[in-house]
Amino acid sequence: MKHIIKNIVQSNTDTATAITSVLLRLPAALIFTAHGAQKLFGAFGGYGLEGTAGWMESIGLTPGYLLALLAGSAEFFGGLALLLGLFVRPAALVLAFTMAVALFSVHAANGLFMANNGYEFALAMLAISAALTATGGGKWSLDAWLAKKLA
Repeated sequence: MKHIIKNIVQSNTDTATAITSVLLRLPAALIFTAHGAQKLFGAFGGYGLEGTAGWMESIGLTPGYLLALLAGSAEFFGGLALLLGLFVRPAALVLAFTMAVALFSVHAANGLFMANNGYEFALAMLAISAALTATGGGKWSLDAWLAKKLA
């Protein structure tokens, strides 16, 4: 059992040794954590869980409360994971999925540009998340530290 757990942790903490991941990880962490805090807690001028749920229901995303909780949690806790560099690959995968849903369900019909509530920001965050899913947390991450300890 110990060997199985070690393999699971190793596969989820495997990371590239380049510094480039941290250059993507830290700004994305800030953005995702802040957006998640808006949805969950009403921080930074957000609407909180109830307000976000109501908005999601109003655009046809149901059940609004569950989806608001899932999206807010993915962004807030996924952003924290990126910040720490801990389990970056699975966190980034969840964030990529969240951004794909946002892109296609909310923004795609509005065209590319943010000025029209378009998909350019969601696409950029999706691309960052996909890149981090592929590369991992990078040289300066808890994933890299864990990988060394488990080696």
